[in-house]
Amino acid sequence: MNRRAFLAAALSTTMLSTLPGRAADRATAQPFDHDQVISRARDLAATAYTPREEVPQDWLNLSYDQYKAHRFRTKRAIWSKTDNSYNVDLFLPGLYFRHAVQVNTVTDGMAKPFGFDMGLFDRGEIAPPLSTTGALGYSGLRLRTELDQPGKKTEFCVFQGASYFRAIGLGQSYGLSARGLALKTGDPMGEEFPDFTEFWLEAPAPGQRSMVVHALMDSPSVTGAYRFTITPSLPAVMEVEARLFAREDLSHAGLAPLTSMFLFDRTNRNRFDDFRPNVHDSDGLLIHNGNGELLWRPLANPTHLQTSSFVDENPLGFGLMQRSRRLGDFEDLEANYHRRPSLWVEPKGDWGKGAVTLVEIPADKEIYDNIVAYWRPRQQIAAGSEVPLSYRLSWGEEPHLETDLARVIDTAAGARIFGEPGRLMTVDFEAHPLLAGDPDDIEVHLSSPHVDPGVGVLQRNPGTGGLRLAFSFVPNAENHVELRLQLRRAGKPASEVWLYRWTA
Repeated sequence: MNRRAFLAAALSTTMLSTLPGRAADRATAQPFDHDQVISRARDLAATAYTPREEVPQDWLNLSYDQYKAHRFRTKRAIWSKTDNSYNVDLFLPGLYFRHAVQVNTVTDGMAKPFGFDMGLFDRGEIAPPLSTTGALGYSGLRLRTELDQPGKKTEFCVFQGASYFRAIGLGQSYGLSARGLALKTGDPMGEEFPDFTEFWLEAPAPGQRSMVVHALMDSPSVTGAYRFTITPSLPAVMEVEARLFAREDLSHAGLAPLTSMFLFDRTNRNRFDDFRPNVHDSDGLLIHNGNGELLWRPLANPTHLQTSSFVDENPLGFGLMQRSRRLGDFEDLEANYHRRPSLWVEPKGDWGKGAVTLVEIPADKEIYDNIVAYWRPRQQIAAGSEVPLSYRLSWGEEPHLETDLARVIDTAAGARIFGEPGRLMTVDFEAHPLLAGDPDDIEVHLSSPHVDPGVGVLQRNPGTGGLRLAFSFVPNAENHVELRLQLRRAGKPASEVWLYRWTA
């Protein structure tokens, strides 16, 4: 269980019963291809939305520890008794997961439901007896395959809760999540969470590196058909093909949404009484826009919800990065924040005009995912329309981009010392050939539409080998300041563009 469960909790969709084990065993396999999922989604969108039945109340009343006391028997995983290259574990519903999903296996083009079987789980001493009738089933699934340990199938990908899923690259720990679709994130009337209600798992051949997962999505406003081709490595890569069918006008749809956690770093460390210097799954939003600019926006944990829109046309990529990679950045021996993956989105085809949108939600604990990033189309998706969508997700380190510019590796903020009014900020750039030599040869382009930040002081940081710019400003009356910075050499970009929103 993980904090994504808090967000995935009870916000969900269609009625789709899961077959009990014996009924599933008797079920006849049916021909299957992805077009059938598309047809299901199209037909669903033409009908009124029907909420799914919840699992029995005693399942929902489980405590966190009681829920965790039910452990899946990996020796009985899907395909565990075959030489297929993947095993699939299953999760129980209950606690935060109020609805079951239907899981199907596909072998040689024939699909068959995998029925619900409580015998697949060990029950710990603290786990109470539970109802055996009602809308029971599985709440999600976990993929395992041979990674860096020959002969051992290791987990690296999970689908569970609403349309949430997550993965890790080799040697990493679970962190941020992705979703099938985000709707009305941050809106005053509340967010809508579409659900994956049914999965089809294609049986992989022995030695096959990629795994194909199909998913049907449903919600009051939209349905969808998804196909994931998942390949583990560093990074773990998912090729996503989706088709959306709008029941209603979608005025605020978030495509390829990412969800993460940012509690504090050196820009807001003073707000938290914590032994650790940083606590976050991601520390910045990276954008490679349609004009070829590389933008870096450090994340914030604001005192009030804030939304930032980076207007663009046909973005080349965007994602939430974890650039802090040393254990000493966090001093947390259990959470391993320095091993959390970055997640990069590469759109395919014509995504048109819109904006990479960043929503930052106030949070006081690290159990809450308070950061959301997604692509918001400029034009609303009209009711009755059909939207094809294709993109690649890479879970691991930062993407390797053709634009080789110096990265921002740290941002810090605080009050000016010696009683002088205003705020002091430092921005550290990595050691990079474009920033080598005398700092006086580097041009500082620092600006703000709200205040005068001056030109600052640029000097070599002996601790990193890169350059640090220190500058100060006096906040405006609104206590809202946008800042933009780029280092250039001979008039050409030498660094990515640093963007920052300061609020009191």
